[in-house]
Amino acid sequence: MHLVALTGGIASGKSTVAARLAEHGAVIVDADKLAREVVEPGTDALRQIAETFGSDLLRPDGSLDRPALGQRVFGQPEQLQKLNAITHPAVHRLGMERFAEAEAADPDAIVVYDVPLLVEASDRPYDFELVVVVSADDETRVRRLVDLRGMAEQDARRRVGSQASEAERLAVADHVIDSTGTLDETLAQVDALWTTLEALPQSGARSATASGAGN
Repeated sequence: MHLVALTGGIASGKSTVAARLAEHGAVIVDADKLAREVVEPGTDALRQIAETFGSDLLRPDGSLDRPALGQRVFGQPEQLQKLNAITHPAVHRLGMERFAEAEAADPDAIVVYDVPLLVEASDRPYDFELVVVVSADDETRVRRLVDLRGMAEQDARRRVGSQASEAERLAVADHVIDSTGTLDETLAQVDALWTTLEALPQSGARSATASGAGN
């Protein structure tokens, strides 16, 4: 199994890249989806969130009011750190399960872990063979959030500013996809990346490790 990390800031185009890789045959494990699973009603992580940030964050049906939680943590590093300390270990454990399932189904699988907060995580618990960064400058990402998602500019800048800087992401990259051009230009870069991934020798693949915490 080849384990590849795919990361990028909000509105960087990472989801587009992940979808293209899936079309080529990659097994996509989405950290955001895992993060939603670990805070479903009845989970230990959800209980800890309610105890830490207030039980009013629970909806009448017992589910988490994610937008309300976001308002309490984004732009507030100490609060965000508390949230990450709750969710990252749970996401890590679930991620390990998904990787093991993919490898059991196909020992030669190319597994792509779509993980927005790779740089922000305090630990790097997975032994990635490659780290792919989808790159777009802050202004491009703010414009996309405003134009394509209807977000207020102030909120968009706050969301972008709450994440790692583009320089921090690029510092950990083994491969960079520049998404500031046209869609076709971005997809062409993804197709070239897939060719590279297919050429990786299976003997050099590295399995995920179970140490540490984070997502």
